[in-house]
Amino acid sequence: MNIGIPKESRPFEYRVGLSPAGVEILIQRGHRVFVEHDAGALTGFSDRDYESVGAKLVFSPEESFGRADLILKVSRPTQQEVNWMRPGSTLAGFLHLASTRQDRIDALLEKKITAIAYEQIQTPDGCLPILRTFSQMGGTMAAQIAARLLQNNWGGRGILLGGVAGVPPAEVVILGAGVVGTSAAQMFMAMGAHVTVLDSSLTALQRIWERLPGVVTKVATKRNIETSILYADVLVGAVLVPGQRAPILVTREMVRSMKPRSVIMDVSIDEGGCIETSRPTTHEHPVYIEENILHYCVPNITGAVARTATHAFVNVAMDYILEIADKGAERAIAENPAIATGVNTHAGEMRHLWRQTAGKEK
Repeated sequence: MNIGIPKESRPFEYRVGLSPAGVEILIQRGHRVFVEHDAGALTGFSDRDYESVGAKLVFSPEESFGRADLILKVSRPTQQEVNWMRPGSTLAGFLHLASTRQDRIDALLEKKITAIAYEQIQTPDGCLPILRTFSQMGGTMAAQIAARLLQNNWGGRGILLGGVAGVPPAEVVILGAGVVGTSAAQMFMAMGAHVTVLDSSLTALQRIWERLPGVVTKVATKRNIETSILYADVLVGAVLVPGQRAPILVTREMVRSMKPRSVIMDVSIDEGGCIETSRPTTHEHPVYIEENILHYCVPNITGAVARTATHAFVNVAMDYILEIADKGAERAIAENPAIATGVNTHAGEMRHLWRQTAGKEK
């Protein structure tokens, strides 16, 4: 199979679709891999690194897309990138199509692209193995970023996350007790913050309660959310409904009730965001102020640690990539239910993609 690894074109996306180590495995299995010039440069992988394992360099994005039966990306494609794809080819990446523009989906359907979303690949036990790794990283990063945003020089309230003797720590409220929320809670606690986690699932809250003694747990009713954010110095949105846009749990009116210059981190922004005042930002301009609250809403939060993220991704995704490459998309989907759950478009039809509302383009 011909496999293309293009250079990511979205602003401040530093990651790459596959590392040289992953490329070497594919080539050893008899596949041809075309890597766009400088595709891995920002991750620390040179063209020479790819060439040394047998990849063929191409020097235009049109060629990296146009020669490929299987395209390995990180972020979802732009309209121009969709135009470069061959009809009937396969695209794999973190697509988040539930929150993209309808015309982007229409283009994939028209060209009969098989679009496989890594974030939706799900094993029979309910685990999302590829997303899990990035969720752990995103939750961990939320704590270290929030600690900085609370500082006066970033526009925050001037609070030390862990406090000091005689001065209490920051109050952190996390919406969602999944992988992101649990990882964030663990890191915030390690840094000395006082943490409250809300979720609609008692089972998820039980796991938090057993794993992280000291974390306050609450059922995520509207009233509990309203009262919890009143005392939050940091509010983290960590809500995920696989294949769907994130539900809005925090309204603009609730945001207005928060303490001035407190921090909102909407980690759900990849799926449209769970806070009404959220809108996507970038690593260059990560924050904005709305309703006198500092908002951080970077969709590709782990892109800032691109080398770690790429290595971690290859560790967990390589088996699925190999199955798709070795068998072809049609057979891989038919034989592996985990891959099948990740299919968003195939043969001109939508699958496992529920668009509750029109999402924002990120």
